[in-house]
Parts: sequence; C-alpha cells; structure tokens
Amino acid sequence: GRPHGFRCDAQGTLFFDVARLIEHHRPKAFLLENVKNLMSHDKGNTWRVIMESLDELGYEVRSEIIDAQAWVPQHRERVFIVCFDRSAFTAAEIGAFRFPKPPAKQHRLEDVLEPEAPDQKYMLTDHLWRYLRNYAEKHQAKGNGFGFGLASRGGVTRTLSARYYKDGSEILVPQPEWRNPRRLTPAEAARLMGF
Repeated sequence: GRPHGFRCDAQGTLFFDVARLIEHHRPKAFLLENVKNLMSHDKGNTWRVIMESLDELGYEVRSEIIDAQAWVPQHRERVFIVCFDRSAFTAAEIGAFRFPKPPAKQHRLEDVLEPEAPDQKYMLTDHLWRYLRNYAEKHQAKGNGFGFGLASRGGVTRTLSARYYKDGSEILVPQPEWRNPRRLTPAEAARLMGF
C-alpha cells in the first residue's frame, strides 16, 4: 500500500539526494544500480526524469539490464547505469565503453549450499510448510505471484527478496522426499548474492 517512485516520501527523493552528491563531488564516472522496472515505472516518467537530470549534470549515460544469474545462481535482473563526465572523457572514450559479457560457466544453487546439513532451525516444520503452501495457493488463486519458490539444486533461484524470512516469499531448498524443504542459511544467502 506504500507509494512507489518519486511519490514515496521515504525513498522517492533518494535519487535527488544522489544527484546533489554527484553535482557536489563531480566524479569522472560512477555507477548506479536499481530494479529493472525503474525504466518502465510511471509509464517511463521516472526513468525520463533520471536521464534528464544526469544529462543536465553533464554526464553521458550508458545503461543495460543485466541478470545476475550469469555470475551467481540467482535470477536477479537489474538496470546498471554507468555515467561519464563529458568534460573528463572524449566522445570516443565514452563510446568505447562496453558492459561485460557474461561468463560461460553456468552457476547452480548447489554451488552455494553448505556441504553439511545445516542446523535444524533452517528446516521447515510441518505447520510452517503447510502454511506456506496455503499462502501460495491463496495468492495464485488471486492471480498474483506471492509465495515461496522451491528451487532446483541444479538450477538458479528466483530473486532473493529483502523480505526473506518475513512474509512467505522464501527461496526454499528441496530436501529428500521424506523431509520438508528448508530455508537458506545466512552464509548461503550471502553466497547467493555474490559475497
């Protein structure tokens, strides 16, 4: 129920704070990152305001949506915004910039999992597992995608949410058929993020 983008009092003005810092410090180049929907939010108006602001500050912008799954076993699409001060770089230098190509190796969830079975506290109880399945079914019936994601050990997970452990939007690790799935340990979550 909270407003999004520039309409949010708490976070909506953050970009303008960043713009003030850029204007004050005048870095030769810098990198911004955000969710990919930043580009389409408010029918593209949020993106337009950001691009116009960076242009007015004298920066040439290159942007690309990159999925983290090329580097870590997590499907996490983000827009990366690389900015170059036009007074510090020639047009040819700026034009030579290329975003990195993804590595050939495909990472899998099992690459970040603990080698030994984690503490029992990460295992879902029968009650919690039943609750999470009912929660997901309720939201599926409404046509939205809230709920847990049962990841494949040999694949990638969905995006690790800041709400992990709070509202049922868990990434769950499958266990042998006779056991309930489990949550990620903090170390596994950190590795999933690339730390």
